[in-house]
Amino acid sequence: MKKQTMITIIVIAIIAIIAIVGVVIVKNNNNTTKGGTSVKIESGKDMKSMLKSIYSENKDVLPELETEEIDVSNSDLVTSYTGIQSTGNVESLVVLEPLMSSQAYSAVALKVKSNANIETVKEEILNNVDMRKWICVSAEKLYVTNHNNIIFFVMSDEDWATVTYNSFKEYVGNEIGKELQKSGEEDIELPEERPAQ
Repeated sequence: MKKQTMITIIVIAIIAIIAIVGVVIVKNNNNTTKGGTSVKIESGKDMKSMLKSIYSENKDVLPELETEEIDVSNSDLVTSYTGIQSTGNVESLVVLEPLMSSQAYSAVALKVKSNANIETVKEEILNNVDMRKWICVSAEKLYVTNHNNIIFFVMSDEDWATVTYNSFKEYVGNEIGKELQKSGEEDIELPEERPAQ
């Protein structure tokens, strides 16, 4: 009888340990991202680290890029990078762009105030950002999404844009908002054809 009671106690203890370990594993999986650490993007410094991480992960397929934090008090500069006309909700802005301006590539992380309407700001970026801002080249693809109050967008040729966008989603553990995209050719107006003489 003592032996049977002891076995029952051991079995119950093992089940309890397995249950506790299972709960801890599930909880950690819900609160972590790549590398097993929780992602907190709260400042320009955090956004800069994120963009540098995305770049270093894809250095072999992307052009030579530089990360820069932009002064958000300069509304003209904010508008030129984002297409946003009303810049009052912008808290910080970090860009990842080529060292040579003849390469169509721009990845942007933009923190907006907590009371800002994220979807409205994303739509404004989608509709107004200049996909032809480079010398002699334009971006083929634009992807826009957000993670909490951080809006992320990338525009470039389709391959570079897709790699960068997927790396951002992986960085934040796929915890993103509504995804928007646009092709560069959608708004190009070609001149009328003229008959040959």
